[in-house]
Amino acid sequence: MSEVRRSASGSYRPRSSWIKRTKREWKPLEDRSCTDLPWFLLFTLFLVGMCGICGFTIATGGAARLVFGYDSYGNTCGQRNEPIEGVRLSGLDHTDRKFVFFLDPCNIDIIQRKIKSMALCVSQCPTEELLTYYDLKRFAMTNGSELCSYELPGHKYPSLPERFDKCPKLPVPESKALPVFNRCTPVDISCYAKFAEAVVTFVSDNSMLNRLIAGVAASKEIIVGLCLLALGGTSVLWWLYIDYRMTMNETMTKDLTETEEPNGGMKPTKDHAQGLLIYAVSATVFTGILLLLMLFMRKRVALTIALFHVAGKVFIHLPLLALQPFCTFLALSLFWVYWIMVLLFLGTTGNPEKNEDTGLVEFRLSGALQYMTWYHAVGLIWISEFILACQQMTVAGAVVTYYFTRDKTKLPVTPILSSVLRLVRYHLGTVAKGSFIITLVKIPRLILMYIHNQLKGKENACARCMLKACICCLWCLEKCLNYLNQNAYAATAINSTSFCTSARDAFMILVENALRVATINTVGDFVLFLGKVLIVTCTAFAGVLALNYQRDYTEWVLPLIIVCLFAFLVAHCFLSIFEIVVDVLFLCFAIDTKYNNGTPGREFYMDKALMEFVENSRRSMAMEERGRSKRARPKEEVELTEVKAMAPGTSSA
Repeated sequence: MSEVRRSASGSYRPRSSWIKRTKREWKPLEDRSCTDLPWFLLFTLFLVGMCGICGFTIATGGAARLVFGYDSYGNTCGQRNEPIEGVRLSGLDHTDRKFVFFLDPCNIDIIQRKIKSMALCVSQCPTEELLTYYDLKRFAMTNGSELCSYELPGHKYPSLPERFDKCPKLPVPESKALPVFNRCTPVDISCYAKFAEAVVTFVSDNSMLNRLIAGVAASKEIIVGLCLLALGGTSVLWWLYIDYRMTMNETMTKDLTETEEPNGGMKPTKDHAQGLLIYAVSATVFTGILLLLMLFMRKRVALTIALFHVAGKVFIHLPLLALQPFCTFLALSLFWVYWIMVLLFLGTTGNPEKNEDTGLVEFRLSGALQYMTWYHAVGLIWISEFILACQQMTVAGAVVTYYFTRDKTKLPVTPILSSVLRLVRYHLGTVAKGSFIITLVKIPRLILMYIHNQLKGKENACARCMLKACICCLWCLEKCLNYLNQNAYAATAINSTSFCTSARDAFMILVENALRVATINTVGDFVLFLGKVLIVTCTAFAGVLALNYQRDYTEWVLPLIIVCLFAFLVAHCFLSIFEIVVDVLFLCFAIDTKYNNGTPGREFYMDKALMEFVENSRRSMAMEERGRSKRARPKEEVELTEVKAMAPGTSSA
């Protein structure tokens, strides 16, 4: 019996065939098998643990306490409760009391992010403002909802000495219950004046911040319009600046007294002109740098241009690629909502403990249960990275299918859906493993960033420098691993190999094409960056045009920053998909040129644009070789002449 050996794709091959295969054969889309199955099982167990945490919070009452609310004695509103040892007034039947009422709802602890007030379960929120204790008595007698502590009878509110500590602070504002969480919330938001007082004081003491906020308030319609616009202006900026200067000079000479402010003079108007000048100078400098870079890099962008041209064709044949950012954003949003919900459940889960300072009951996790919060935090990072990796694998699978299909008319009806099905059926383990590696690097970086923020202003210069260096190194390592993972997913989509095998094969291909990789990563990233800048610049330019002719707006800076940030996020989401397509196309191109040469039986898979690049490269290499041979031939003749002149019996004259 001939000896067999298992290949990376999972099939068994005879030993004779294995000996001939000294190098890996890239056979695109030929074999499909499950990859990294143990990691898929591990990730499934991890998901079961995440669901177990959610189930634990529901089973132990944490979810019910969050949704229905609980009072300061540990009783859950709207249900019958069990008594808590050592806590008086616990174990009450609150079946008829379904709403949480805070005695002082405006007493908010900003640092701890909670209301520092006694909470009670009531049958009805106050539907009107109650000014006196007689009003509290009348409300209790009429509606059957007692707003003071449970041990105080409602008909004795005005005469009890405990009313100052165990009854709500007067006046009691009108409240309405939240739709889901059954908390009595004051209708008049002015009750939060204490919270807003610090902000108002800070804003009133800072004239620049005051003007920025006023500009946002006055420009809200334009901000919304320009954000919708987000889904060359150098000369115009200079024209706007000159026009504004002329208009400002005319206004100053005609209406000086009307334009001047009593406390700031002409400062806001001068700030507008100075801002336009800064915009114009910045745009001019950026344009000059851009022209110089394009001048010096014009000979190195041939392959990048060809790849971008093919990437455009990919989007034409695979229009569903444009929906990938929406799908990924939707998946991330749903997961983040679930994660935040379970985190809130954890905040109300655990054993009841009486706070000795306030006398209120709080629920806290103790013992080994405290690690559930850390487990939940790791789940946030790993699952988020897993969703992003699924996007990369889906895009890579669709692009690989497009590239290695010679007849584009025979492409699947929906290559994106076919790629998703292959991912779910074969490669979820590979995606789980790659995302876990990123998680292992991201968690230490986040911990170091947290330590750095906590020790800000306390550590010495050396420790601060070391922390920043470690954070920077981990960030660089994370970026490198992200790039390698992306190419590993593409290699898995081609050969259906495991993550480590795919990463090794992709790394070897990238090393063999190191100069091309460097050129594409620099030039390509620069071109994509220019695309983002173009979108942001067009949005900012439209914002300047919109705000320039409405002189009553106090400040432009903050509205423009908001709009530009939104435009950059939109551009980044869509151009990141384009970047993935370009990187996968380059890996396919490198594999194609390595294992095929255009001869019969080894035809190229590449597009005509890339074929033209290969032919031009061959012609240029041939011309360089002929030039070197021509330069070497005269040199050999000169050396031969010198040898003859030095030979005995010959004369140099």
